[in-house]
Amino acid sequence: MNNFIFQNPTRLIFGKGMIAQLPNEIPAEKNIMITFGGGSVKKNGIYDQVMEALKGYKTTEFWGIEPNPSIETLRKAIELGKEKKIDFLLAVGGGSVLDGTKLISAGLLYDGDAWDLVKKGSSTETIPMGTVLTIPATGSEMNNGAVISRHETSEKYPFYSCYPVFSILDPTVTFSLPPYQIACGMADTFVHVMEQYMTKTNQSRVMDRWAEGILMMLTTIAPLIKENPQDYDLMSQFMLGATMGLNGFIGMGVPQDWATHMIGHELTALKGITHGASLAIVYPGMLRTLFEKKHDKLLQYGERVWGISTGLPDSRAHMAIDKTEEFFRSLGLATHLSEAGIGDDVIDEIERRFNERHAAYGEDGDVTGAVARQILLNCK
Repeated sequence: MNNFIFQNPTRLIFGKGMIAQLPNEIPAEKNIMITFGGGSVKKNGIYDQVMEALKGYKTTEFWGIEPNPSIETLRKAIELGKEKKIDFLLAVGGGSVLDGTKLISAGLLYDGDAWDLVKKGSSTETIPMGTVLTIPATGSEMNNGAVISRHETSEKYPFYSCYPVFSILDPTVTFSLPPYQIACGMADTFVHVMEQYMTKTNQSRVMDRWAEGILMMLTTIAPLIKENPQDYDLMSQFMLGATMGLNGFIGMGVPQDWATHMIGHELTALKGITHGASLAIVYPGMLRTLFEKKHDKLLQYGERVWGISTGLPDSRAHMAIDKTEEFFRSLGLATHLSEAGIGDDVIDEIERRFNERHAAYGEDGDVTGAVARQILLNCK
């Protein structure tokens, strides 16, 4: 295992009715900005639960943080927060609302344009924030990562700042989610785990088994959730699995990849594809492109997750990739660029961007612009 330092300070508050715990988590004297997305929380009752819990608090609401949160919107939130002298943030929504609020938490203490912080990649000067999660997917409720877009230039970059002080996860809030959002959330969670797992063999038995456990859980519950998306136990497992997939617990001391995510970010920035959907397209092509490099781990994954234990090694490894693609398709997601109407012009632009940044992603830093191009060609 590699050397590592691990700490996750987020307090996880899980279960039905736990939104009522908000007064126990936020000091009464705090001046709170509550951030929201497009308004679905008013239709499903989450907004009313939050406001009832915060009755008597000084609050300011900011609405309109969109999927793939944009700097253009977040600048407005930062301006409002400075004007109101906000000293605590509560993000109520899915991963995009949480991600955007992490930049707000840094931008409130920054004198310049918050896009500077995004381009820098991180900020340690932040005000505290909590979250009420409504969509399982990104793991943003228990990590310090975010991804911020700039619509003016079709750019999208990762950004790291604060861990939430606390996050409330009530599985009942997922009952109103449309099937496509659930599918994208499952794909996002699956690839989060694979980015930390599908690298090298014999790194950590503990991390491998934890990762394989989450992957097996997802493949088991996905068809069951399709039949009954309001099953509390199933949605509890999905919600907690999404959190555990990207809160640091399965990544301790092991090499990580993340090339698929970086390519997927470009597809979202350039074509507006939902994040989880972009990963379902890119990931099988990435595995096929880097087949030799990931061969041994593919064999382990195929046997432990999919039960592939007979046949020649190459055949078993290819079967593992096929099973992965079949899983994404079983969710109802596309797995080829052509299905999303994406052509060679986008592939050319992504290669150009990677080359311009001298990109070197993957566990060995060898996914360059040229390799990204080959991956995308294998996704056509």
